[in-house]
Amino acid sequence: MKRNSALRLLWYRHSQHLTDFPGESIIRKTANTSVRYTYFFGKDTIMAFTHLHVHTEFSLLDGSNKIKEYVKRVKELGMDSAAITDHGVMYGVIDFYKAAKAEGINPVIGCEVYVAPHSRFDRELTGGEDRYYHLVLLAENNTGYANLVKIVSKGFTEGYYYRPRVDFEVLEQYHEGIIALSACLAGEVPRYIQKGLVDEAKKVALKYQTLFGKDNYFLELQDHGIPTQQSVNSVLLRMSKELDIPLVATNDVHYTYAEDAQPHDILLCLQTGKKVADEDRMRYEGGQYYVKSEEEMKGLFPYAWEAVENTQRIADRCHVEIEFGHYKVPHYEVPQGYDSWSYLNKLCQDGMKERYPQDDGTLHQRMEYELDIIRSMGFVDYFLIVWDYINFCRENGIAVGPGRGSAAGSIVSYCLKITNIDPIKYSLLFERFLNPERVSMPDIDVDFCFERRQEVIDYVGRKYGADKVVQIVTFGTMAAKGVIRDVGRVMDLPYAYVDRIAKMIPNEQNQGVSIDKALEMNPEFKTLYQEDEQVHNLINMCKRLEGLPRHTSMHAAGVVICPEEADNFVPLSRGSDGSVTTQFPMTTIEELGLLKMDFLGLRTLTVIQNAVKLIEKSTGVRIDIDAIDYNDPAVLSSLGTGRTEGVFQLESGGMKSFMKELKPQSLEDVIAGISLYRPGPMDFIPKYIKGKNNPDSVTYECPQLEPILAPTYGCIVYQEQVMQIVRDLGGYTMGRSDLVRRAMSKKKQYVMEQERKNFTYGNPEEGVPGCVANGIDAKVADHIYDTMMDFAKYAFNKSHAACYAVVAYQTAYLKYYHPVEFMAALMTSVIDNPSKVSEYIVTCRSMGIQILPPDINLGEKGFSVSGNQIRYALTAIKSVGGPLIEAVVAERNARGPYKNLADFASRVTDRDMNKRIVEHFIKAGAMDSLGGTRKQLLSVYLQVIDGVQQNRKNNLAGQISLFDIASEDAKVDYEVSLPDVGEYSKEMKLAFEKEVLGIYISGHPLEEYQELWRKNITNTTADFVWNEESGGTIVADGTSATIGGMIAEKKIKYTKNEKVMAFLQVEDLVGSIEVIVFPRDYEKFGSNIVEDSKVFIKGRVSVEEDKDGKLICERITPFEQIPRKLWIKFPAKEVYESKKEELFGVLRESEGRDSVVIYVENPKAMNPLPANWNVDAKEGLVGRLRDLYGEENVKVV
Repeated sequence: MKRNSALRLLWYRHSQHLTDFPGESIIRKTANTSVRYTYFFGKDTIMAFTHLHVHTEFSLLDGSNKIKEYVKRVKELGMDSAAITDHGVMYGVIDFYKAAKAEGINPVIGCEVYVAPHSRFDRELTGGEDRYYHLVLLAENNTGYANLVKIVSKGFTEGYYYRPRVDFEVLEQYHEGIIALSACLAGEVPRYIQKGLVDEAKKVALKYQTLFGKDNYFLELQDHGIPTQQSVNSVLLRMSKELDIPLVATNDVHYTYAEDAQPHDILLCLQTGKKVADEDRMRYEGGQYYVKSEEEMKGLFPYAWEAVENTQRIADRCHVEIEFGHYKVPHYEVPQGYDSWSYLNKLCQDGMKERYPQDDGTLHQRMEYELDIIRSMGFVDYFLIVWDYINFCRENGIAVGPGRGSAAGSIVSYCLKITNIDPIKYSLLFERFLNPERVSMPDIDVDFCFERRQEVIDYVGRKYGADKVVQIVTFGTMAAKGVIRDVGRVMDLPYAYVDRIAKMIPNEQNQGVSIDKALEMNPEFKTLYQEDEQVHNLINMCKRLEGLPRHTSMHAAGVVICPEEADNFVPLSRGSDGSVTTQFPMTTIEELGLLKMDFLGLRTLTVIQNAVKLIEKSTGVRIDIDAIDYNDPAVLSSLGTGRTEGVFQLESGGMKSFMKELKPQSLEDVIAGISLYRPGPMDFIPKYIKGKNNPDSVTYECPQLEPILAPTYGCIVYQEQVMQIVRDLGGYTMGRSDLVRRAMSKKKQYVMEQERKNFTYGNPEEGVPGCVANGIDAKVADHIYDTMMDFAKYAFNKSHAACYAVVAYQTAYLKYYHPVEFMAALMTSVIDNPSKVSEYIVTCRSMGIQILPPDINLGEKGFSVSGNQIRYALTAIKSVGGPLIEAVVAERNARGPYKNLADFASRVTDRDMNKRIVEHFIKAGAMDSLGGTRKQLLSVYLQVIDGVQQNRKNNLAGQISLFDIASEDAKVDYEVSLPDVGEYSKEMKLAFEKEVLGIYISGHPLEEYQELWRKNITNTTADFVWNEESGGTIVADGTSATIGGMIAEKKIKYTKNEKVMAFLQVEDLVGSIEVIVFPRDYEKFGSNIVEDSKVFIKGRVSVEEDKDGKLICERITPFEQIPRKLWIKFPAKEVYESKKEELFGVLRESEGRDSVVIYVENPKAMNPLPANWNVDAKEGLVGRLRDLYGEENVKVV
C-alpha cells in the first residue's frame, strides 16, 4: 500500500491536530478510525495495523490491560487481529484466544521472552539490566505455538534467574514456526545501539535473522515520546536498509485506554512497594502505553508506514488453532494377559465379592451398568490410574479418606476401594458423578494423610514420569476490599479512612462482591462515592484495577498427569518451592482435556491415624477405624452435648449449638447436619428438627415423595433428592434429571421454565411422561417444582456430606473412647500453630486431662501419652527440629535415660546440638528431670558444654585428661557442680515457657483470673484467627467484640498531626491478637495501656482477606476495675468459728473493691461480708489464704 509522501504528511498533520482542512470538524467528531481513513484514502482502503507488542493483566502487576476490554477495544478500532505478548509467561493465552475468537478477532499468540546474554544456566556473569534482553516471539502456526510453549517452559525449568530466561541454544532448537521482533529498548539490538556499539547490533540482528529466517525476523520501532527511542529508531531505519531486515512498528501496550495511565501508575507502585508521591520510583512516563488506533500509529511513524503495515502482514500469517474438549488420558500399564477394560472388570468383580458377598445379582447389574458408561465415555484408564495410587497408599500405610464429592455415588468406586462409603446404603447416585447425557471428565478428589500427601504425588511422578506429572498454578486476584486497601495505601491515605471505605463492601458467603455491586447494595457507600471527591477518585482507580491477578501460587491439591511430556500440552512455570507447575489454571487444564486430579492433604486423617497408633502403643489394642460401629448411641449422644472441639466439621461455635439442638441419633442425622449448616439451608433447620422430633407431623404433597424425603423428615436437603424427585415423579431419565439439577443450581432461567412444563405435563417427543401422567395434580407438581427451584441453589451433594460425616464420626468416636490419645494426636497436628495448641490445651483441662511439660527423658517428637496425661511435644520447642529430636530419642532408647546435663551433652552434642538449643530445652522445662532447678541449669550449661567439647578435642588429639583415668566415683569430683541459686519465680518460668514454646505450660498469668475473664468477654483471640478451610474468621467484620488479656507488647506511632496512637499485642489464655488504638481513644485510655497489665478491651472487629482479624479499640477497662468475689470455704461452722479471728486479721490487711463471701458446708450457709471488708483479691492475698485454708477452698470469681 504505497502512497505519496504529501498524503502521508497530510495524514500525519491531521492525526497530530496540526492543520485544518474542509470538513475537519465532522471527521473529528467520530471515533471510528475507518470513517476518518476513508475520508483521506477512499472507500476501498483496508485497515493495515495490528498490535503485536501487548502486555495484558497477566504481566503481573506490570500490565493493567484486561483481556476482555482489550479485545473489545481492538474491535472498536476496526482491527481484525490482536496479539498477546506478556513478559516471559503465557498465563493468559487461552483466555485471550477464547475472547478474541468470540469477538471475531484473529488471536496472535506470543510472548516477550527474556534472553540470557550467554547461557541460560549462567548465574551473575553480568548484573542489572544486562542479566537478560527482551525478545518478542509470535506463533505463526500450531508448530510455532508448540515451540513457543517449549521455549517459555525452558525459561522457568532451566533458566530462571531473577526472570525466566532462555538462550540462543533454546531458540535454535525451537525456532520453527515463530516470528521474532527485536523488542523495546531492552532488546539486545537496541541495547547495543544505546551503548554506541552499532556494529555489534548489526551482528546480533543478522544472527537472529539467520536463526528465524529472512521473513521471520523484524526490527521493532517504538515511539512513546522517549528521546532514546528517537535515536535508536534512526539507527534501526538505516540498519533495515543496509541489512535488508524488515521493520515493524509497535506500541508497548500496558493498559487499555489513555485515561488508564494513572491507575496503571498505581499498579506499578503496588509492584515496587512505593507510594505515588515517592520521587525515586519506577514510572512509565508520558502516558502513551495504551491500545492506539491505526491513525495514531501512522501519525507517530509518517516516515515508516511500511513498518506500521507490516504488523498486519505478520498478523495475517499467524493462525493458531487450539483444541478443546479432546481428552488426553494417559494409558495405564496393566499386567500381562489383560487389556485396560478386562483388568478393570477383574478388579471390580473381586471387589464386588468382598463388598457385597450376599448380592443376589441386583448390585452386580448396577455395577455392569456403571462399567458400560465408563467404557463408552472413554474413562477406563482414568479409573485404573486412581485405583493404582490409592492402592499404593493402602499398601504403604498412608491414610486415605473414605471419599470426597460425587465419586462416592459410584458402586465401581466402592468396589475398587477408591471410596469407602456404601452408595447403596446411603442412597447415593452414580449419575450425580458421571452423567451419560453430559460428557465431561469425571472428578475424583481424594483426601490423603496431610504429612504423607507428597509421597503419593512422588509415586505418581515415578510411575508416569516426572516430566509428565506437574502441579497446577492459581492466581491471587485483587478483590474489592483488598484493592481499596492497596490503592489507599499507595495514595498515602490514612489507614482508618481507607479501612472505613473498604468495610462498606458487603460480605457474601462463598462469593466476592464487586465494587460496582457494592455501590448498588450499600446506599451509604453510593452516597459517599457520589458526594466525596476523594472517595470518588479512590474508587475510580480501584475499579480499573479490581480483578487483576497480582501473584501466582500453587494449587493446594491439583495435579496434572499427561500422556506425554507436560510441555507438549501446556507451558510450565515454577512454584515458590521450586516445584514445576502449569502456567494455566485448573479450569483451563480441564478445557484442554488434560487429566487433572485433586490430591488433598486432610489433617484430620493424620490425626485419626496417629491416634490409632497411640492407642495401640498405650493399650495394645489395634483399632480398625473403618470397622467401628457407626451408630453407637454413646458417641452420637456425645455429639449432642455440643462439646465437639476437635471433631471434624463440627467444632465451630455455631455447629456446636446446632448439634445440641439436633441431638443426632444416627449417621444419617450427622450427614444432614453437615448439609444443613450453611447459609440458605439453615432456614430449613427448624423444620428438619421438628420432623425429627415428631415424625408423625411430617406430611408429603404426594405419596411418591415419601420414600425420597422420609430420611430427611420431609425436607429437601440433598442434590440427589432433587434428581430423584424429577426422575420418580416426572419420569425423567437419571442422566436428564442431573441436567435439570444443574440448571437449577446455576439459575439458568430459560432452561428451568422449559423443564417446568416437561416436569408437570410431560414431553412425549423427548420421552418425558410428566407428573400429570403419573397421577399427580398439576398444581401440586408446580408447587413441588417451585420448592425444588428454591432449594436447588443451596442443596448439598449428599455423597460429599456422607464422606465427611464418616470422618466426623470417626474423630468423635476416638475422642469419646480414647480422649487422651485423640487429643495428643490432635495437638500434634497443629504443632506449628501455638494459638490452636493453646485452645486445645484449654479443652484438655476442661476434660480433666493434665498437660505435662516437655521432657528429654520421657517426651517424644509429637505430643505423647503418659497414663491419663499428655506430655508436651519436644519438637514444639523453638529452634529444635524433628531430626534432632529423633536422634535424642533414639540415643535415649538405645542407651537409657540421660542422667544429668553433662551426660546429655556428651551423648548428643555432636548431633547438631548447639548451646542455644540446650538453653531452650532448659527454659521449656524439658531438662527438669536431670536434677537441679532451671535457674541452676541455666547458670552452668555453657560451662558444661564447653567442658564436653574440650574433652572431645583432647580425645581427637590423643591427649588423656584426669577425667579419662579417674574411677566412676572419683569422676563426680570433676563434674561441674550446680550453684546454690534457687529457682526462678513463677512469673519468670512462665515467661521462659512463652519465649521458647509460644504458649504457657505450667500455668498462665491469667489463670487466677479465668472465671473473671470468661464472665466479661464475648470472644477469645482464637475467634480472630483466619481459618484456611472455612475461608474466614469466627468473628464477623464490623461487629462489636470484647476480649480480655494481658498487654504483651505496645508500639507507639505518631500520625501526620503528631497525635499518638498505639498498636498492641494482647494475649489471653488461648492466643494473641493485634489491637489498634486510634488517637482519640489513646487520649482517653492511655493511662491503662501499660505492658503486662491485664485489661478488657471492647471494640470493633476488623477482618481483611486471608489475614487474622484485629480489634479497633473503643474502651479499655483494667481487670482490677471489675469487682470480683473472693470465696472462702469451710467444711463446718465450728472450723469457721475457730479460724474466724485469724481470717479477719488477714483480710484487714488488704483494701480494694473485691467483695468477700464466706461459705460453710455443714450446715450450709453463705455469708457475704459488708463492703467495708472489701479486699484487693490479688495473688499475694489469695496465695496466703490458700496456704492457710487449702487451695481448693479459696476461689476468686
